[in-house]
Amino acid sequence: MKGNQSEGLLTPILIAGCLIVMVSFAIRSSFGLFQIPIADQFGWLRSEFSMAIAIQNLAWGIGQPIFGAIAEKFGDKKAIILGSLVYALGLVLSSIATSPLVHQTLELLVGFGIAGTGFGVILAVVGRSASDRNRSLALGIATAAGSAGQIVGPPVADLLLRIMPWSNVFIIFAGSIIAVLLVLPMLGKDQTGNREELRESMGESLLLAIKDPTYSMIFLGFFSCGFQLAFITAHFPAFVAEMCSTIPGNSVIRSVGITSTTALGAASIALIGFTNIFGTIAAGALGHYFPKKYLLAGIYTLRTLAAAAFILTPITPATVILFSLVMGGLWLATVPLTSGLIAHIYGLRYMGTLYGIVFFSHQLGSFLGVWLGGVMYDLYHSYSVVWWVGIGVSGFSAIIHLPVRESPHKALSAT
Repeated sequence: MKGNQSEGLLTPILIAGCLIVMVSFAIRSSFGLFQIPIADQFGWLRSEFSMAIAIQNLAWGIGQPIFGAIAEKFGDKKAIILGSLVYALGLVLSSIATSPLVHQTLELLVGFGIAGTGFGVILAVVGRSASDRNRSLALGIATAAGSAGQIVGPPVADLLLRIMPWSNVFIIFAGSIIAVLLVLPMLGKDQTGNREELRESMGESLLLAIKDPTYSMIFLGFFSCGFQLAFITAHFPAFVAEMCSTIPGNSVIRSVGITSTTALGAASIALIGFTNIFGTIAAGALGHYFPKKYLLAGIYTLRTLAAAAFILTPITPATVILFSLVMGGLWLATVPLTSGLIAHIYGLRYMGTLYGIVFFSHQLGSFLGVWLGGVMYDLYHSYSVVWWVGIGVSGFSAIIHLPVRESPHKALSAT
């Protein structure tokens, strides 16, 4: 395995992986902008489009270990090509869908496409190619590329929606995810584990990991990450629009063009994405020097405290900005640490599949966060109940990472 690793940090493999993740996440993060034009054209309820996004998140989670296994059995490039084709097919067919049920069904394809071009496959490629010294930071940089996509995607989608129908934008996005395949030669030869790892069958390796209490703890701990992130992404703009005090006429916020709480809610998501770039890179760098389980426990603790402080204080434009800055720094900081923890404990050979299974927990949390937020709001006309549920599960994640055994699994970790 050492012969396939590069001692440098910014390798062609890392650059290509970042480009693939950035384009994939740029498209994915733009779906919220299509809600109004699609609803206006067909008269759909908002809940029907929201369910489509929730299904996309769940399909992404289900597809992640599947594409991880495909990459490990047939090669990373084949998995990425398949993911891109499925992604593009879902987008093209969605562009001609005229009913909510059809659109929701097609989001299964989009979700699987994200799985094939997202973190599960790409982080495994990056992790296997990086040296032990650079692995944690490289994973942080690749994760940050996803955040960069979340910053670039919505403005590009907004610009395109101003000059063409939403269906044409879907076609352009489909072309974009196919075009990103041009960087595949930069990935070089498909990376695999060492000879000892290759002798392990995937079934035996998965069984050993699943029987390990540490793996279960990591699986359960990642749930709250998805729950909070998806809930905030889907509902925080509306939460801010309804509960935040008005923006003062002489404030700095108003001077930069944010004149309403609705605009503030949208800007808060962009701010979270921007600060997340620095948070994920910092987390990846720290993961090389400090135990990852304690860093994860610390991140979930800070999330818990930040969310509790925000809901317990008067919600003003200043507190919204402050919360966005803090939460953005912690947003995806868990991803390079969790994937790095999987690689450290269980080795690199089946990192994609093992991380994919853990990521399913994340996406199950995402589905419940989006869905439960809407259900609770319809029942109580408030997001407070779900907000406190998010605080509770985040606190649980902080605690459950503490007993994690952060040492290589004797039967799986040889690299």
